[in-house]
Formats: sequence, structure tokens, C-alpha cells
Amino acid sequence: MLHDRGAVLSAGFLLLIVVMALGAPALAAITGHGPDEFDPSAINTDLGGLPKGALGGISAEHWFGVEPGNGRDILARIAYGARVSILIALSATFLTTLLGVVLGMLAGFFRGWIDQGISRFMDFLMAFPALIFMIAILSSLPSGNRSVLLVVVISVFGWPYLARVIRGQTMTLVNREFVEAARASGASTAALVFREILPNLRNSLIVMTTLAVPGYIGTEAGLSFLGVGVAPPTPSWGQMISSSVGWYAVDPMYFAIPGVFLFLTVLSLTVLGDRVRAAIDSGEAS
Repeated sequence: MLHDRGAVLSAGFLLLIVVMALGAPALAAITGHGPDEFDPSAINTDLGGLPKGALGGISAEHWFGVEPGNGRDILARIAYGARVSILIALSATFLTTLLGVVLGMLAGFFRGWIDQGISRFMDFLMAFPALIFMIAILSSLPSGNRSVLLVVVISVFGWPYLARVIRGQTMTLVNREFVEAARASGASTAALVFREILPNLRNSLIVMTTLAVPGYIGTEAGLSFLGVGVAPPTPSWGQMISSSVGWYAVDPMYFAIPGVFLFLTVLSLTVLGDRVRAAIDSGEAS
């Protein structure tokens, strides 16, 4: 993968985003502007709050410009928004993977009524139009810790897709010769699951989790854009894009900067996930 230009560029951009997210407080200290700090001197009140200067107020003091109407620093909000997006996406991916692997392996290994119960529950969840029900559920819940609520709701609707794949692969592996040999030698159920079956699911899990992260980043941004995700004043890329709707014509940079960061992050994760899948398939073929 080091010889793949797309993978290297994607990994480099993702490293930049991670550094920005982890170093958001230090970045705010260097620039002198926090994510919620208003700067009235950076906007022109006579023009309805438009940023002073060209390109949305980009200057040596505000590297990515400021938000119209309040003068908040866009760079600081991009960095703190990256923390929110990455944390929610990784947490949802972890919880989805945990539920999908555990329930998928239970259904595939034990079969019978356990398989029937888990499979019907998966069918039930997959029958819902996920985005519509996410919006409905989040709209009806109190605006407490929205990040935790987002992780839970995304995971509830996300795990069945992984579980179905794990179930099918587990059912295939259970009948393989090396599992039958381990069972004949007196291996316990735990040994069969953790030593024989789970290691053989590793490649599929790597591919599916790698491709799940960009999807969850996009889902969080979409829900925040619709006003049911991360609530102000917590920064979010989707929330920033939503706030820029009324300023498209007069300050396009307010929309363009968070939009470009969101697009490149999702694209980089997707490309990197695809390259990982290709590398794993190549390794298995060889």
C-alpha cells in the first residue's frame, strides 16, 4: 500500500485530521481563538455581519476566516468538529462491530432457535428506513448528551448488516475440517469460537469496519445538518454546513470550508478502506 498513491494521500490527509482533532486546544491557543469565542471586530455590522476582507475574512489572524454574524473562528470550529465526528464514528463502529460479531457468531454457531430469534430481530431492524427512524427517535429524545445518543441510535440500526455477514461466514466455518478436528479433540465451545472461528473472520472485520467509519461520519453530519444531531454550541461539520445555508450567496467560503473537509475525510476513509480490502484480497489469493 505504500506504493499506492491514493492510499498514501488518503492516509496523509486522515493523519492531518487526527492531529487537528487531538491538538484542537493547542491550535486554539496558538491562534488565540476558541470555537465559541465571538470576534465582533472581524465582521462588518453595516453589511449584516459579513466577515471583513476577502474570502470570508481569511487573514493572518483567522486562517480559515470567520463565521458571518458572530465572528467565530472557522479553523477552531473545524478542529473541534473533527473531534466530534471522529469520536462518534469510531464509537459507533466499535459498538456496531461488537454487537454484530457477538450476535452474528451466536446465530451462525448454535443455529436452531437462537439463529431464528437473532435472524428475525435483524430482519425487523433492517425493515425500518434507518435514516427516517433515526430522525424521529432523536427528535423525540431530550437534548442531553447528543453524542452518546447518536452513537447508540446509529449502532442500533447499523449492527444487523455486519451481523448478517458474520452469521453467514460462521455457518461456513463451523463445517470446515479444522473446526471439526478441534471439536473431535475435545475443544470447548469457547476454544472453538475464539481460537478457530474468530481469527478466520479477521479479514472481513477489518474491511467492513474500515468502510463503516466514513459512513458513520456522513450519518452524523447529515443528522446534525437536519438539526437532530450534535446540538450547539458543540461544533459539528454538519451543523456548520446547515448554518451556512442562509449565507451561500454572500459568503460561499463559510459553506465551502467545512464542506471540503467533510468530503475529503469521507473520501479518504473510503479510498483507504477500498485499498485495504484490495490488499487483503490480494494476500488471500496469493
